Amino acid sequence: MKTKEIRSLSTDELLAKEKQYKEELFNLRLQQATGQLENTARLSQVRKNIARIKTILSEKELEQN
Repeated sequence: MKTKEIRSLSTDELLAKEKQYKEELFNLRLQQATGQLENTARLSQVRKNIARIKTILSEKELEQN
């Protein structure tokens, strides 16, 4: 996801997306451990998306305070 797309989401949607990406990351790690992972670049993409979401969530939290 692009940063612009992430910024346009509400806080609840961001939390849902973060949960979705964490589940995907877990599944990707499981596939990697069993040798079934074909697209290894997806691991870093998902980790970066989680980091982007967490960053924007913290920015929104600071704006409220």
